[in-house]
Amino acid sequence: MLDPDRLPQDRRDLAAGLRRLRQAAGLSGERLAARAAMSQTKVSRIETGRAVPTVTDVELILKALDAPAEVTAELLDLARVTSLGYRSMRAYAEMGLWRAQEEITALVRSSAEVRQFLPVIPSGLLQTPDYARCVLTPTIPGDVSWDTERAVAARLATQATLDDASRRFSFLLTEHAVRWPCAPPDVMAGQCAHMARVAERGNVELAVIPQNTMVPAVPMNFFVVYDDRLVAVELFSGEVVLRDPKDIAYQRNVFDFFWSHAAVGKQAAELLSRIGLEFMPDRD
Repeated sequence: MLDPDRLPQDRRDLAAGLRRLRQAAGLSGERLAARAAMSQTKVSRIETGRAVPTVTDVELILKALDAPAEVTAELLDLARVTSLGYRSMRAYAEMGLWRAQEEITALVRSSAEVRQFLPVIPSGLLQTPDYARCVLTPTIPGDVSWDTERAVAARLATQATLDDASRRFSFLLTEHAVRWPCAPPDVMAGQCAHMARVAERGNVELAVIPQNTMVPAVPMNFFVVYDDRLVAVELFSGEVVLRDPKDIAYQRNVFDFFWSHAAVGKQAAELLSRIGLEFMPDRD
């Protein structure tokens, strides 16, 4: 069971364990790096806890050290845990939600491909100002508070990343996410029309899984895949980050599976336009 409060200590334990193994083997960091086919700088950063290693990194180091089976099993278990990152909504609120949004902007800008699976709500990259204001206003009892207007402004600033034609975006929504009435009807209609326009961008692929489509799986949660580097999974209480290549590959498979059941491109834009018209209060 993942215990978010244990993660920093688990990372320190992993770093210390790998360092002790190297020292016991009588190897310098440089010699270990050569054996593990990685840079000496990377080995140093892993051993000091300044870098979070992937499970593959740890496997390479343990193999290079010819570590005993029981030690290998223990450290690989730690590696699987430390490949996860967690930040609670309380922590986001304390740092300022707008600062967290700036972190997302930096992550998008450092990625060539961004894939977003959106079963419950459109991405912040797709939101109109009025829609963003509605979803960023704390409403549930016990919600942490933040500067909503500043968070909205930061979210809208992130949308400038869509203007870089060299970067590819894939947005996969369920029709449920499009229809969820979290804002007044005119705002919902405007949100649908906006997404239909974004779908026309050359570097954007937008897909919607229609409600009447048979899909033999259940969409569990919102997640974003940044290249092959990491996956961010959103929860009510915060965000989990996956860095293990096997976890990333699995999430990409999930994305591709649901994408295969979706209306894409022009069909998705037409579906969004029809749904938007349904929200118009003055329709006949």
